[in-house]
Amino acid sequence: GSHDSFSYWVDEKSPVGPDQATAIKRLARISLVRKIIKKWSVTQNLTFKEQLEGGIRYFDLRVSSKPGEIGQEIYFIHGLFGIKVWDGLEEMNGFLEQHPKEVIFLDFNHFYAMDDSHHHFLINRIRSAFESKLCCVECVEYVTLLYMWEKKHQVLIFYHHPLHEEYPFLWPGNKMPAPWANTTNVHKLLQFLETTLGERSRYGTFHVSQAILTPRVKTIARHLVRGLKNTLVHRNLPMILNWVKEQKPGVMGVNIITSDFVELVDFAATVIALNDLLLEEEEPDT
Repeated sequence: GSHDSFSYWVDEKSPVGPDQATAIKRLARISLVRKIIKKWSVTQNLTFKEQLEGGIRYFDLRVSSKPGEIGQEIYFIHGLFGIKVWDGLEEMNGFLEQHPKEVIFLDFNHFYAMDDSHHHFLINRIRSAFESKLCCVECVEYVTLLYMWEKKHQVLIFYHHPLHEEYPFLWPGNKMPAPWANTTNVHKLLQFLETTLGERSRYGTFHVSQAILTPRVKTIARHLVRGLKNTLVHRNLPMILNWVKEQKPGVMGVNIITSDFVELVDFAATVIALNDLLLEEEEPDT
């Protein structure tokens, strides 16, 4: 999976998003400040299609309306506004059309400046984009690849808002817990990932290990122009990848792992290779 999957492009000419504090919104009237916000808002370099081609199958999504804009259009957001959600869904659907056995998880977990009418608009967009590819809510343990292939489903939508109850194809957010370490220290991050894996539910939910470091205000203040990638990611990704290599999948093991800048190391290939351990368990002793 990728963290803030849509943030490969954010619009530094747009107003700062409603996910930011009032003080930052005031400062962001200065274009240089928006350039700095962009350096810390971008957590991916690859487009949706490029991420899909690289093996990413779980997408972490934050969305917002644009306050003051006429209509109900919804955009991806992380500090600054990204592309329209509809354009991203169409791009993903194009990939799925070409690869009918591939399955993706779309986790809509943060909503900003959205009332119920915005939600219904977005949900109808999701339905229009994927139609019969959408997998309705089911017991998690039943949803194997074989199950998905037989039903010709390719998309699971997780929707962290009470309106999920009105639509059978929206999985509740509590089926996709994603504990967040909220630290700049890689050792604390790895300890947190170990602890939360030990606490994960044995049955009934998926589980996201967020292998990401989060800058604090003072981190950004000290390294204003360097940005997230050069300050936190480059230096710590090798240690994070080593942790991934040591993991085992399956019950109480890792399930979904997310990272920033997924192309900087062999992240997707390393996570995918963990599945081989499951195959080894299934082989009878000789």
